[in-house]
Amino acid sequence: MKNGVDINVKMITWAISRAGHDLHEFTTGFPKVQEWIENKSKPTLKQLETFSKKVHIPFGYLFLANPPEEHLPIPFFRTNNPQNHAVSINVYDTILSIQRRQEWLIEYMQNAEFQPLKYVGKFHTRHNPAEIVADIRKTLGLSHNWASEFQTWQDALQHLTQKIEEVGIIMVFNGVFENSTNRPINVDECRGFVLVDKMAPFMFINNADGKAAQLFTIVHELAHIWTGHSAGFDFRNLQPANDPNELLCDKVAAEFLVPAASFNEFWMGSHNIKSAVRYFKVSEIVIARRALDTGKITRDQFFEFYNEYISRENFKKEHQSSGGDFYATTKKRLGLSFAAHINNAVKADKLLYRDAYKLTGLKGDTFQTFFSKHFQVR
Repeated sequence: MKNGVDINVKMITWAISRAGHDLHEFTTGFPKVQEWIENKSKPTLKQLETFSKKVHIPFGYLFLANPPEEHLPIPFFRTNNPQNHAVSINVYDTILSIQRRQEWLIEYMQNAEFQPLKYVGKFHTRHNPAEIVADIRKTLGLSHNWASEFQTWQDALQHLTQKIEEVGIIMVFNGVFENSTNRPINVDECRGFVLVDKMAPFMFINNADGKAAQLFTIVHELAHIWTGHSAGFDFRNLQPANDPNELLCDKVAAEFLVPAASFNEFWMGSHNIKSAVRYFKVSEIVIARRALDTGKITRDQFFEFYNEYISRENFKKEHQSSGGDFYATTKKRLGLSFAAHINNAVKADKLLYRDAYKLTGLKGDTFQTFFSKHFQVR
């Protein structure tokens, strides 16, 4: 007891709960922690350091008298419960991590005299979705039927991603907190979020999600940038939360991907989802959503199709190799534009390596290898 550290027990229980663990299950696996809670023994500094890493909490937090108040910097919308903005620690830490990157990039771009992006916050909830869609297409340099130029919707998605990055939006694809594969981001909790800013808007897409759902999420987030509202969302069953801006962004995404007039005309000649997929270059699930929006199928029919589609996609995931190239994955986790700014800032002595490591989650040789051998500035 005399060699241990005095610590407030409620900081221990709070940290366990904050990390999403059940107290009984956690202490069963770590009986020493139960002894701390019951005041039968005191932790050493080394034990507290190990504990802090286990519950993903800054070491210094454990010495506070009371748990700190933590506030999510953006609204987080739920499809079935728009008032519940609470998120898990992995989502919370990811939002703060992306926010730190954004804060650095804004300052860097201002010092380099970059100009604000004119399309950010250009529209409001009172505007017609078709107006917003037209402006997004114009800004990205896409024609009304741009997707028809591609063989598959996957090719169309890749082209769209490139166009978005070219106009100054940072796109981050990740399914875990930074590079921690033991800290996954649950798709059912978070399909994505967007941090809107006139200098450096950041778009986060949960890469654990199916590519089909990612496509809809991306355009939904584009609409958020055009209407000037940061937000996160779970987007359950590809349905928006009952919020005015969420509903508007949802309509923009649907109209951008599958224009209602073209869809109605096509559907008159073919009531077939698969042929519509080939024609519009979007996924089956997006076509089904559009069929629901325009009254071609009922909600029951849509959810029956949706559940069958998700089961099919999950089956494919389970039978795919989980391996992957770390450096190729890193490109998507950082975003090509953000990585380019980091690379330029370091080379120009505008950013210390120490700070670059923190912003990228890459250290030492891994950082050097990524930027010297695996990252090509376009």
